Amino acid sequence: MPPVEEKTIFEKIINGEVPADIIFENDIAVIIRDINPQAPIHALIIPKKRIDRIEAAQNGDAELLGKLLIMAKDFAKSHNLTGFRLVINNGQQAGETVPHLHIHLLSGRPMAWPPG
Repeated sequence: MPPVEEKTIFEKIINGEVPADIIFENDIAVIIRDINPQAPIHALIIPKKRIDRIEAAQNGDAELLGKLLIMAKDFAKSHNLTGFRLVINNGQQAGETVPHLHIHLLSGRPMAWPPG
């Protein structure tokens, strides 16, 4: 029997098992405030479907991934953000700490280039 995969913190938030500052929720995702913000506005857009990381996404996930980007745009528009950065970390070397794909939306301060 294969090992049972542990729930991520994001799955626990989605299931209501762990509290979070939920800004928005619909049938495909939640948007929460990051508990360790790296900018004055730092939200996480988290799909309810668990995809461990972007490299694990399948062709069938294309519509979901597109909807997550539209959610980011809508969030930014509803908060009158004229400039923002979207970040998806892939793997520990890139700063991934939770193996559940999510998009960081950062705004409210100048963003340097290159990042990292």
